[in-house]
Parts: sequence; C-alpha cells; structure tokens
Amino acid sequence: MYPIALVLVVGLIITLERWAFLTSAKVTNKLAFDKMKTFIKERQFDNLYNVVRNSAAPVSNLVRAGLESIPVSRSRESLLCAMQESAYEILPRLEKRTSYLSVLANVATLLGLLGTIIGLIAAFTAVADADPAQKATLLSQSISVAMNTTAFGLISAIPLLLFHALLQSKTAQITESLDIISVKFLNAFSAPEKLASHSQDVKVQVKDVA
Repeated sequence: MYPIALVLVVGLIITLERWAFLTSAKVTNKLAFDKMKTFIKERQFDNLYNVVRNSAAPVSNLVRAGLESIPVSRSRESLLCAMQESAYEILPRLEKRTSYLSVLANVATLLGLLGTIIGLIAAFTAVADADPAQKATLLSQSISVAMNTTAFGLISAIPLLLFHALLQSKTAQITESLDIISVKFLNAFSAPEKLASHSQDVKVQVKDVA
C-alpha cells in the first residue's frame, strides 16, 4: 500500500500545480480577450498591438504572432501560418503533465490488484501449515487484509481520474478561446480597407519593440 500512497501523492502534486497554472492562464486569457474584442471588431490593429505586446496571456501570444507577420506579408495564409506556429508552442504548455494523471490512476489500480494477489499467496501459504481448526479464521483474516490493497488502489485511482477530467476541461476552455480569437482576428484581417491604414503603424511599433 505504500507504493500506492506514493502514486497518490505524486498525482495530487501534479494536480495542484496544473490547477494553479491553468487557473492563472484562464484568468489572464479572459482579461486579455475582453480588451482585444473591441479593437478587433473595429479593426484597430495598432491599438491591438499595444494590448498584446506586454501581455503573457496565451491568447495575446497568438494575436501578437499574427500582428507581427503583417509587415512581412499581407496574405491571409501567412497570417494563419504564423498564428498556427504560435499555437503549437502554446498548447504543449497548457497540456503539460496532465496526461500523467490517467497513467498514475491506472498504476494505482494495478498496484492494488498486485498487492491483493501477493497477499492471497501469502495467506494460502500461511494456512497450509496451520491448525485445521484455525484455518478458516486465518484465511478470512488474510483475505480481508489482501482486499484492502485493492480498495486503497481504487480509492486513489478514482480521484486522479476525476482530476484528470477537470484539468482537461479547463484546458479545453482556454483552447476554445484561442480558436475564437483566431477566427475573429482573421475575419478582421480580411478587410483590406482597414488593413492598409494600420499595417504601417504595426510595422513601426514592431521595429520599436525590436
């Protein structure tokens, strides 16, 4: 049961670390998203760049990558490629270590079954040389102790699976916000009359930051 307890502790540590990271990312993402919506709707790319260049929110990194690609190429495909490249860097950080929880849950269950099997083997070995009148009592007590390992394994595995589902849900919410802002930004980018007037301002600001 000690290895199962160790697995549970490791799982809880991962859960707390991921929960804190994703909660912080979700909050900063929402704040940045609320600031950017008006500028995207009105196609004010210069003001939009001022918002995202100093923000660490995942959605800000995505939009910043798109804005910084405008001076290089005005094609929608180039913008989309730049944002996809940024997304490939963002998503692994959001999903990092979350998959370990499902693995740890399976390990806890298997360790519980292994402990039960080992306990039963020891139980039957012990009663083989015991007094016939005491065999039934010894066997029932030994089986009861062995089954506790399986129970503890399941008690550890079930919360880990629930935590895994919760973290996946939080990650999906952040990913959905990235998809939404990408569509809104690409739609705003498709307006050539606004793009021409703002691309030069963005170019100047990118050079100033560099």
